[in-house]
This record gives sequence, C-alpha cells and structure tokens, in this order.
Amino acid sequence: MNLTQNDRLNQVTAETLVVGVDIGSQEHFARAFDWRGFEFSKRAFRFSNTNVGFLSFLRWLEEMVGKTGMKKIIVGCEPTGCYWLTFQKFLQDHDIQLVTVNPHSVKRSKELDDNSPEKSDLKDPKTIAGLVKDGRFSTAYLPEGIYAEIREASVCRDQITKQHVRLSNQIQGWLQKYFPEYFECYKDWDSASGLMVLKHAPLPQDIIKLGAGGINEIWRKAKVRAAGIKRATTLIEAAQNSVGLTGGEAARLEIWILVNDYTAKAEQLRRLDEYLEEKVMEVPNVEKLLAIKGVGLSTVTGFVAEVGDIGRFTDPRQVQKLAGLEITKISSGKRKGRPGISKRGRRKLRRTMYESARALINWNPAFLDVFLYYRNRTRRPLGSMQAKIAVACKAIRVFFVILQTGCEFDEERFRKDIIRPEAA
Repeated sequence: MNLTQNDRLNQVTAETLVVGVDIGSQEHFARAFDWRGFEFSKRAFRFSNTNVGFLSFLRWLEEMVGKTGMKKIIVGCEPTGCYWLTFQKFLQDHDIQLVTVNPHSVKRSKELDDNSPEKSDLKDPKTIAGLVKDGRFSTAYLPEGIYAEIREASVCRDQITKQHVRLSNQIQGWLQKYFPEYFECYKDWDSASGLMVLKHAPLPQDIIKLGAGGINEIWRKAKVRAAGIKRATTLIEAAQNSVGLTGGEAARLEIWILVNDYTAKAEQLRRLDEYLEEKVMEVPNVEKLLAIKGVGLSTVTGFVAEVGDIGRFTDPRQVQKLAGLEITKISSGKRKGRPGISKRGRRKLRRTMYESARALINWNPAFLDVFLYYRNRTRRPLGSMQAKIAVACKAIRVFFVILQTGCEFDEERFRKDIIRPEAA
C-alpha cells in the first residue's frame, strides 16, 4: 500500500513508541523515542542477528512499552542488503509494524543534531527514528507466493548471467592468447562443436596431433550436427598456421575449467528460464500483456519480478516512481532547471522498461507512432532518448491497467489518448 505524507504522519501519535534500528551483518542497535523525538532509551540496545537476539529485542520493547505506557510500536530501519529480511519476518510474525527509510535520507539527515557527518552504530538509530516520526518512511514490502518465487528466480538468473558473461570473456581472452585463429573457423565461438574441441584438444598442437579424423570422431560420438570432416580440416589448417603462444598443462587445465563452468552456467540459465516461463504464466492477466506485439517473456518477467503484486499500487505513477522514471527538475528563482528522470528506485525495473520501450518502438506501430509524435511535435519536441523514456512511462501505464483490470490492449485508443493534433 502506498500512503501519502499525511497518512504516514497520522500513524505516529502521542501513544506511539518510535524505534530506530541500525541493521548490521552480525549485530543491530536500537533506540526508542516518542513522537516529539524525546528519547526513552538511556543507551543504544545491542542485539545479535539470531533468534536469541531477536527475542531479547522483543523483551526490550516490552520493557519500553511498560515504562512509557505507549500503546503502539513502529520500528524503522534501513533496508541494508539482505540482513534486514530475517528481522522483518520476525517482527511480522509478532505483529509489530516495520517501516523502512531511504538510506539517502539517513545520510543527509545525520548532521541535523550535531552538525557532524560522523556515521556510527549509535548515531544512526536516532536519525532513523527521527525520519520515522516525521513520516518520511515507506511500508516494508516483501513479495509472497508466486511473486516471491519469480523475484528469487529472477535475482538468481541475473547473478548467473553475470558469471556466464564473465566466463565468456575469459574464454575468448584465452583463445586470443593461445589460438586466435579459432575465431576465423567459427562465427559463434561457443558452438557445441567448438566447445568440444576446446575440451579435448584446446591448443593448436593438440589439434594437429589429433588430426581431422580424430576431431570428426569426437563430433560423431556426441552426435553433433553441422560439423564434419570439412570443418575439422579447417581447424587443422588454422592450427598449423597459428601465431598463438605455446601453452602447457596449465593452459589446458585453465580452459578445461572455464569451458566446463561455462556449459554448466548455460544449463543453469536454461533451467531458470523454463521455471520463470512456467511461473510467470500463473500471474493473473499476464497473457494479456504477452499478446501485445513487442512485449516478450523477458520483459514481463522482469516487470513482475521487480513490481510484485500490482494490486498494492493505486496509480501507475507510483510504479513509474518505483522505477526511477518520474520527471524531476531543479529550479530556483529565475533559473528554470531542465527536466530529467530521478533515477531513484529499482535500477533493474528502469532498465527493463527502457529495453521494453525500444522493442515496442521497433515492433508495435502504435508505440512507434507515439514515439514519432513526441519527437516531431511542434510544441516542446523531445530528443530521441527523452522520447524513449516517455514511451517507457506509457508502457508502464499500459502494463498497470492490463494487470489490474485484465482488459485487452487497444491500439487506436492508445493513440488517441496520447497523440494530440493541436500539439503536433
């Protein structure tokens, strides 16, 4: 649920105990205040990131409530990495409200009390509690059910993709060092037949020793298609004229490890893609999104993984802000700032929607018309990048409405809602 500033302020009353918690990897620190900022805790309470530590924190809260007579508790923290997730679950299981504050706000507010940029485990809980009592917090959201499954699998896929790309670069670097002519034999260096050669005979001298017949025999046993004696002969000729370094056992061992890791990561990505494709189809109305020309499975998966349950939003501008695509500008007096996107929010969601906008412009006539309208209108025409960002924001609105209502995408209505002849 997305609340206004007044809604958040109304949650903090004279009967509310405001607790700021500085999250760490092993230990956390907490301090308690009232709605005016008066501190009840004589010193920061220190507890470990374990069940015993959480139970001691719960007892400390009960003692504070008993001493102060408060009837409500709000605990605030920074969403630091993955360390706060277990703490959030513990509080949720005990019906204690947890809210999160923006780390940027904490960094900028910590000098208000002592005019010092010092950061410490004792100072941060007070700064966090101060932001909470002023209503400058967000409701903590952890996806559940199918949305949690999609997010976890998507995060895992991103991590493995980075490892896969890194291995690809390492293997190509190895080839440039020991067998640069390999790239002349293969258009795609990671073809099945090429990877088999790198496993069995990686160095040019190994290929020459094995011979065209030996290489072809490896391919035949593995039933590799589109690879025969002609390709093997080409490899032999390239190996005979290679300018690569003369490698030894260490070079052979290195490429064997890299190729095996590369193929293993490729298989992991394949299994994750199958799992994500199966799970994302369980999201209500997602098939209506996939019916839009230019919207692919990767776009929908990335959107759902980052946004979660679309029902927790009441306006597409909230999703736009989550992606860091809200339009901002810095103006003062006679100086009028140039508008730009905030880039505050989920970076992956922002990248997903930008790539989606590019695909929609290329494949969907309605989105192409909107892009050209923004580029060529008489009043305030946009640059190419600005127009793509505008299309990405319109795509968010389309995704929001379809997932919320289950309606079909209407190209003509989409054009009429955006393209205004008087501004063209």
